[in-house]
Amino acid sequence: MTVQVNITPNGRMSLPADIRKRLGLTGGGAVYLDETADGVVLRTVPQIVAQAQALARRYRDAPGSSVDDFLATRAAENGE
Repeated sequence: MTVQVNITPNGRMSLPADIRKRLGLTGGGAVYLDETADGVVLRTVPQIVAQAQALARRYRDAPGSSVDDFLATRAAENGE
């Protein structure tokens, strides 16, 4: 969905009420702005947290990524 949002001369913009409601921003809140090669992306705090959790899961679930695996590797490198 594409929506036109006007920006005032001092840089303020308003998100339409239906979008704020869907995003859970009815009482106000913060959004994060990412500038990409394709344009600008706005994300809510829960969306940013979910993105960070997904990234962390990739590393947590990778083979050899446990603390025990790390310690075993270090011990092997030290000839223990």
